[in-house]
Amino acid sequence: MSSSSPSGSGSDLTERRGIPAAKFIQDVETYLSQSGLDPNSALAFHQERLQQYKVVEMKLLAQQRDLQAKIPDIEKCLEVVATLEARKGTGEALLADFEVSEGIYSRACIEDTDSVCLWLGANVMLEYSCEEASALLKNNLENAKASLEVLVADLQFLRDQVTVTQVTIARVYNWDVHQRRVKQATPTAIAAADS
Repeated sequence: MSSSSPSGSGSDLTERRGIPAAKFIQDVETYLSQSGLDPNSALAFHQERLQQYKVVEMKLLAQQRDLQAKIPDIEKCLEVVATLEARKGTGEALLADFEVSEGIYSRACIEDTDSVCLWLGANVMLEYSCEEASALLKNNLENAKASLEVLVADLQFLRDQVTVTQVTIARVYNWDVHQRRVKQATPTAIAAADS
């Protein structure tokens, strides 16, 4: 988010992983006079910040969906590797159905094996021993779960900032409406007092 603080005091804003914190505006009149903004400029700044928050939220939600889909896949791979390790040395073949492409499956007879091939993505597949594969998958699972926890915390922080920004927009708008009504009522009151 490239917009700077309209008050020019960016040092009092905190952030979480690059997401700037929204500052609650206690006194709108003081805020406007200190920042040197008129109500329309302040509203424009906060509405722009709100849109930036929404864009970041969409990106974080997409990352969250990806991780939530990835974790069960890793767990399923761990189960398969554990099954292969358990059957190692028994001489018993394992019948398995595997996905060739979306919706197309094939059946395989897996004999005693010491290695497995893991799909790493980007058209890359590597062969690992069962022990190495298990260690790699466990590490990937821990990393994915940790990343998901961080994402959830980021989303909560972001939602708090959206709420504060929406409240600020409402407060500035309502203050501006009130000031306009006072200005409209003042000439009428002076004219009534003169007659």
